[in-house]
Amino acid sequence: MALPQLKNDATVARLDGLALPEGAAWATAARKDALSRVTQMGLPHKRDEYWRYTDPVNFVTADLDEAATFDNDEAPLFDAIDRVKVVFVDGVYDAGASDDLSADGIEIEMLSDAMSTDIHWAKDLYGALETNGQSPVERPLAALNTAFAENGVVIRATAKATKPVNLIYKRGDTTASDAMVHHVVKVEEGAAVTVLETGPAAARLSSVLEVDVAATGAFHHVRSQGRDHERRAVTHCFARISTESTFKSFTLTVNGALTRNECIIEINGGDAIAHVAGACVGDGKDFHHDDTIFITHDAVNCESRQVFKKVLRNGATGVFQGKILVKAGAQKTDGYQISQSLLLDDDSQFLAKPELEIYADDVACSHGSTSGAIDETALFYLQSRGVPRRQATDLLTLAFLAEALDEIDNDDLADDLRDRLESWLARHG
Repeated sequence: MALPQLKNDATVARLDGLALPEGAAWATAARKDALSRVTQMGLPHKRDEYWRYTDPVNFVTADLDEAATFDNDEAPLFDAIDRVKVVFVDGVYDAGASDDLSADGIEIEMLSDAMSTDIHWAKDLYGALETNGQSPVERPLAALNTAFAENGVVIRATAKATKPVNLIYKRGDTTASDAMVHHVVKVEEGAAVTVLETGPAAARLSSVLEVDVAATGAFHHVRSQGRDHERRAVTHCFARISTESTFKSFTLTVNGALTRNECIIEINGGDAIAHVAGACVGDGKDFHHDDTIFITHDAVNCESRQVFKKVLRNGATGVFQGKILVKAGAQKTDGYQISQSLLLDDDSQFLAKPELEIYADDVACSHGSTSGAIDETALFYLQSRGVPRRQATDLLTLAFLAEALDEIDNDDLADDLRDRLESWLARHG
């Protein structure tokens, strides 16, 4: 593949041997545009401001540095919930393991099918939200995904969907799978859909989710990252929400060696709501988890919340970078951001970079970030009532994470995740 002048050798090595997937003219144009942006920006390195706390080398290298073995020892999530299952094995759609993709209120297609169609609604969205999300912070790994991802789903909600869509990731290669998936979701005016993401995806995963929510629409997203101790994953969610619309996303992470979750939201219509939350439990010096959030308010009377809790032990590292940008004219903005860590030993660390940038004068914005040890008084109280120390620690850990889990609107989904956390803590205490 002929490439223009590139900014660094890592970019050359990563792109060498990759070929743009074939598709309709509009799809090819979108991918070429993304490739052009990658070559202009260059892939990230640790000297970049937004990568100062997380070394991106494992996402940039052309080949996996080492095997990431996988041992499936946990039951699937949400099995008791009626949902549309869409299964991917090593990032590739498995029709035989998936449900019928027809459901009331939603249309579901494979990305490859949509990208080979000359006229498709995804034409106006694929790569468009990712492109908008490149300013003011460059996100070249997302552009790389837009250029080369062949697998994923496109979902259009035309009414209030009666079932959630569950994207289930499985691993077939138990050592060295390397997957890219790209999903596009369009929520029409007044429609609503819930998207679930569960299961181990690959030894190395690159995922992009682009979500466009029209006026009075609602998008709910619940993701569980676990069951895969050596996983390295970089995910990007780009969202654009309009008047009186709702966007809510929650991520639970309990395993993985290296995870970077980015969420970039544009609020373009008045009276809109955007909530992003996450709960993370990390164990061991090889565990590194990074949440990077950027929410832009560009409309009046809108609300945003960022709620992130991390429990870290045995030398684990947690990172939070969160920003609220309030543009001129975005009056009556209510922006809330909290990031907290519970450090269960002296070797773990939490690195936080909360930011507010405000150009309107009638707003209520706040941010806070704290780190602390477990409450010894509360621990003593529980032990004095006959609760063993390990169980008492687990109870206080769950109480600490509760604020983030409370961001999930669906009680059944939240209960499943609480049960998963309890069982994980019981096994790894």
